[in-house]
Amino acid sequence: MKYVYQFMIIAGISFLGELLNQLLPLPVPGSVYGLLILFFCLLTKIIRLDQVEDVGGWLLSIMPICFIAVSASMMTVLKDVLGSLVQIFVIAVVSTLVVMVVTGKMAQFLMERKKDRPSETKQSAAKTRESEADYE
Repeated sequence: MKYVYQFMIIAGISFLGELLNQLLPLPVPGSVYGLLILFFCLLTKIIRLDQVEDVGGWLLSIMPICFIAVSASMMTVLKDVLGSLVQIFVIAVVSTLVVMVVTGKMAQFLMERKKDRPSETKQSAAKTRESEADYE
């Protein structure tokens, strides 16, 4: 019964997301609205994680199976996609490279920043010890 309850919570939130999709004139999918509603409810503790955790984990575990139908339907539109295959490939490669470069630069920046911090941390720790000694 616990799983039915958890599934009904997730289904209800998904339904609310689809309802918002129909009511609001924004080009946002209902599933995105549903995820935002679920996130807000978890954040504000309207819904506790244990109320959806088991079914959520199960849904994540079967997610690859859900892509089989989408992959099979690609076979029917393959002729349409072949005309744009070069553009799709270029976009995929360029966007992947941009993500890799930005991630690498950000990691380098954070690592350099972290190298500069230990001296500051030691100084602030020494100041903290001095101020604690003053109170004793």
